[in-house]
Amino acid sequence: MANLQPLKFLTVAARAKHTATVIFVHGLGDSGYGWQPVATMLGSSPSLKHIKWVLPHAPETPVTANGGAVMPSWFDIESFDFSTEDEPGMLRSVRSINELVAAEVDAGIPADRIIIGGFSQGGVISLLTGLTSERKLGGVAVMSSWLPLKTKFKAMANDHVKKIPIFWGHGKSDPLVRYPWAEQSVNFLKVQLRIAEATKENAVGIEFHGYAGLVHSANDEEVEDLQTWLERVIPAKED
Repeated sequence: MANLQPLKFLTVAARAKHTATVIFVHGLGDSGYGWQPVATMLGSSPSLKHIKWVLPHAPETPVTANGGAVMPSWFDIESFDFSTEDEPGMLRSVRSINELVAAEVDAGIPADRIIIGGFSQGGVISLLTGLTSERKLGGVAVMSSWLPLKTKFKAMANDHVKKIPIFWGHGKSDPLVRYPWAEQSVNFLKVQLRIAEATKENAVGIEFHGYAGLVHSANDEEVEDLQTWLERVIPAKED
């Protein structure tokens, strides 16, 4: 197996004592800079000032569905019906994101205080990383995405899947990653992996939000819901 080049990334530092980290993985053709404004805004909230944000940049690779154009991509997409999946590319990206997790753990942040989140392609990588790696993370946040590798995912899943909080937000008018695909993905997690729905009393499990009129993007309502979820799953620690 070829050695992976370490991912380049940018950081939005915690504004108070750093006790939790969010690693947020961007979508196709984007970069970590695309989510820097969201990370900066959330990081300035009094309830989230303890969080450091790590925003990695995908490597530049050819994307078949875009005519072979080279662009930032976590894995190849052959067509936008997602009927064929680039498993080797996905798993390479999972290893790269796991290296970022390991770096945070080595720096003293417990794994259960680390969130992996992502948008679209980044959500795929977040699900794969958070639900298949050995560490029990603090949670997984998925936006405008889908569950990959369904024929293998159950066998790949770690022992912690029933104990991890999962935030899932999706636009009901998404023309690219269609809303029914999100519903099917969430149903798969509930039925095949027996992951429960989160409740007001217990954040463990899936918290699913659909947003009327939202296309393949995020809006203020979704970001506010993400903030509320982060406050629940990685709250500020008392000194």
